[in-house]
Amino acid sequence: MPSSAWLPVPRRRTRRRCSAVRQAAFIGFDATTMSGANQVFEDDGAAAIYDAFNQWSAGDDFYRALARQSGGRVLDLGCGTGMLACRIASDGRDVTGVDPAEAMLRVARARPGADEVTWVNSNGQRLDLTQRFDLIYMTGHAFQALLTDEDVLAVLSNVVRHLAADGRFAFETRNPAAQAWRRWTPARTRTVVETAEHGRIEQCFDAVADDRTGVVAITQHDHYLDTGVRRAGHSRIRFISQDHVSDLLTRAGLAAVAWYGDWDRGPFTAASREIIAVTRGA
Repeated sequence: MPSSAWLPVPRRRTRRRCSAVRQAAFIGFDATTMSGANQVFEDDGAAAIYDAFNQWSAGDDFYRALARQSGGRVLDLGCGTGMLACRIASDGRDVTGVDPAEAMLRVARARPGADEVTWVNSNGQRLDLTQRFDLIYMTGHAFQALLTDEDVLAVLSNVVRHLAADGRFAFETRNPAAQAWRRWTPARTRTVVETAEHGRIEQCFDAVADDRTGVVAITQHDHYLDTGVRRAGHSRIRFISQDHVSDLLTRAGLAAVAWYGDWDRGPFTAASREIIAVTRGA
């Protein structure tokens, strides 16, 4: 999961590897800690079809490679349906997958290889584990579900507490300069997939941005074409600059090891669509 991270490009009417507005289940912080920023993935229906629209991506390859370069203990913070966590566990790592959405964890626990992962129902602010991890990562632009600096600092401070002495923390967020939300219209994001359980499903998105706060409100539309059922889910995410991210990392006690602008580890530039950070304790 979620991947995704994904590269935000226009979508065709054929099946794609990854949703154009891919979001990790970690966006589903509960209302008591995130003011209800996103409750989409608390829904069993949304969780059940998540993987159909969000398949393995270049972002997953990136984080899997980081795990292979790291020590034995890995924490997937916002693991969603567990696709990446299970794959990394199959590489011989000791993986813990954390997500606040129990609906997503039910899908994760039913996945082949799920017994090799420790699953925890929690979020980044409340998480309290005894282990320390060689790698912690957040995929699927889950970082953007943190709608205030206070939310970000609470999660980052907890990440620092769970890192091993030489551990690394990696995540990505979309570069606001690329204005990805302008491409999130029903016409440009519409995709149809074929599923064994639900038949054909059409999915599209629309978005409304608040220029003052950098928060974008997203509506996900799912149309089950064979039955006529329609569902809609709502979420909010925040866009902040690389300089702003860097300042928050410093305030939380983290130092950037590398900044990338794409999943091939190209350097971050003002024109990059992604802000990909690999960090360690300062």
